[in-house]
Amino acid sequence: MAAPTPRPGILDIKPYVPGSSEAPGAEKIYKLSSNESALGASPAAMAAYEKAKDELYLYPDGGCTALRKKIGGCYGLDPARIVCGAGSDELLQLLTKAYAGVGDNVVQSDHGFLVYALAAMGNGAEVRFAPETDLTCNVDAMLEQVDDRTRVMFVANPNNPTGTYLPEAEIRRLRDNLREDVLLVIDAAYAEYMEEADYDAGAAIVDAGENTVMTRTFSKIYGLAALRLGWAYCPESIADVLNRIRGPFNVGEAAQVAGIAAIDDQAFVEKNRDFNRTERDVMMQRLGGLGVECAPAYGNFILFRTPDGDADAVQEYLRKGGVIVREMGAYKLGEWLRVSIGPADGNRRFLDLMESRLGNG
Repeated sequence: MAAPTPRPGILDIKPYVPGSSEAPGAEKIYKLSSNESALGASPAAMAAYEKAKDELYLYPDGGCTALRKKIGGCYGLDPARIVCGAGSDELLQLLTKAYAGVGDNVVQSDHGFLVYALAAMGNGAEVRFAPETDLTCNVDAMLEQVDDRTRVMFVANPNNPTGTYLPEAEIRRLRDNLREDVLLVIDAAYAEYMEEADYDAGAAIVDAGENTVMTRTFSKIYGLAALRLGWAYCPESIADVLNRIRGPFNVGEAAQVAGIAAIDDQAFVEKNRDFNRTERDVMMQRLGGLGVECAPAYGNFILFRTPDGDADAVQEYLRKGGVIVREMGAYKLGEWLRVSIGPADGNRRFLDLMESRLGNG
């Protein structure tokens, strides 16, 4: 019997595999595989979510009006140029759908976030990977991948999974040397963790022209990953395009009110950032003391190379001890693992297991 046939290339896509949540046999499980908030969500956001249950029968505000106004006020941006989505993932998909298709290509760094390539392939576009330097996006290598068929370029800053970042001057150099008809998407999912003086999330570059978009998320420091909430700051023309192709009610009411409450609770954000910095420094120091090579870490995770090169064995050892980390084979980093900065007891459990593993040879 005949069946519908998907477009060419769809069946070549390997589905995105989230970080695992299972550790069979472990008494207590610490999930350090998905870069989730170490402190959970703001109590204010949880209270707003709880209150939202009384209006589950109502359609949400399709334009996320109050949420966009709150985001704009917090970050000093024009709410009319903000588009909200079901996580920044949806916005990355929509941007690719709107600007790239069959016969076009999309450029990203070699170890950049997998969703970019999946979005390109899903829309029939070619993916071009630019070599990195010391696990860091190389501006010149990115520009060398551009040709007359290039339509979109993605840069995660800081990057997941490597944890490295580009200073604002390098992002500007990239934009200045990119054709004006190529859309530059700056994925700043981890911007709230950044404290370096030479870093900028990208809003100023968006304001400088008509061809750059900055995407952000509530899934990381705000701790609302389960609600799927993200936003993009765009030139007016691109915001108009996204609003034409997104779903009419793509962000639920519970997510909107929780997002507003989360933004209002900046004391929680600061507490989360301070905790992350302290714990990340401790983990980097102890891993370094064990002779473990770590990439520079600026988000809420650490990428580290397994000393014996057998990442599968190390991952299994950690899993048996109740700690789940993220494998990196899909990112062409087969000898590396990524560990999220989690609650203090989870971080200590991870470090103790690493010491035990290395001590046992």
